[in-house]
Amino acid sequence: MAWSRLAIMFSILVQYVLTLPTSLTSRQSSTVPSYVIDYAPLVWLYSTEQYMPGDIGAQLVNTRPEINFSVVADVPTPLTLDNLNDLNAFAPSSGEIYLTSIDDITTNPPWLNGVKPDSTGKTDGARSCAIVVNDHGSGLVDAYYMYFYPFNLGNTVFGMVIGDHVGDWEHNMIRFQDGLPQAMWFSQHSFGEAFTYNAVEKQGRRPISYSAVGSHANYAITGTHDHTIPGVNLPFPLLLEDHCDQGTLWDPTLSSYTYAYNAATAVFTPYVAGTPTNWLYYTGAWGDEQYPQSDPRQKEILGISLTAKYQSGPTGPEDKQLNRMAVCPTGERCVVSPVLTARKA
Repeated sequence: MAWSRLAIMFSILVQYVLTLPTSLTSRQSSTVPSYVIDYAPLVWLYSTEQYMPGDIGAQLVNTRPEINFSVVADVPTPLTLDNLNDLNAFAPSSGEIYLTSIDDITTNPPWLNGVKPDSTGKTDGARSCAIVVNDHGSGLVDAYYMYFYPFNLGNTVFGMVIGDHVGDWEHNMIRFQDGLPQAMWFSQHSFGEAFTYNAVEKQGRRPISYSAVGSHANYAITGTHDHTIPGVNLPFPLLLEDHCDQGTLWDPTLSSYTYAYNAATAVFTPYVAGTPTNWLYYTGAWGDEQYPQSDPRQKEILGISLTAKYQSGPTGPEDKQLNRMAVCPTGERCVVSPVLTARKA
């Protein structure tokens, strides 16, 4: 009789758990697929790189939300990765919120420098990467490796640096089929390139990405890359150049947050319980708004806004087309090259 009662109670408990709301039963996703880590990119930072990867959460400590260069009142205090998405409610119908540096960035405050990876490739004490996994079904999985840097140093044109901005998000994406890597996307400014997995350089089975000095654009090969023409990586120098070499090796997986992404519901679920998640829903910018010409810090070539020294900070991972159909983002001419060459027009 006692065993019968226990069986009934157990059955009732199971039924109760199964009927709990999703928010209570799915706080943590299953384990991140092993191949997402096994084949994760390794990143070579430039030998003289000053602006290293940085802690995602520390950006909130060193900035304050502003709209049209005015501090936003009555926001959550302190801002954390758990409540950053609350800022969305303050966003104007046109324009956006900017996480604006508390310090004058022309003084180069130390936090802009990020954290140099140690001998193991880890940014010790700084969570500098977010890995987002989108399972499309039928064995097709896209893994996004989102790299965060507190500051982006622009390119030098006619003796003036243009394109500096607070906050910098770059990424690689690897497309898997049945657990095997097929192709890899390299983000470069607002554009990028794609190559087959077999084509890219590797250390063991982990593909290599080269982070350009200052701008942190990702390239599949070392050397000089001209990106004067948007979306075209010229094989010869013209005007806007990125430079890559094998300086410091960074393993982003050693200091990362990991998430599953459900494209149908646009919901992020952490693979590790307790991982902050709400920051991924923040739709504003991760740096200052482009300073106006009236700001004494600002410089432009011939008064052209696109040539401004200080430009607006970027949006975050949620704005990186996490449910793309091709390896390249929508709007890109998607050529997945089987050989490592600069992309030609």
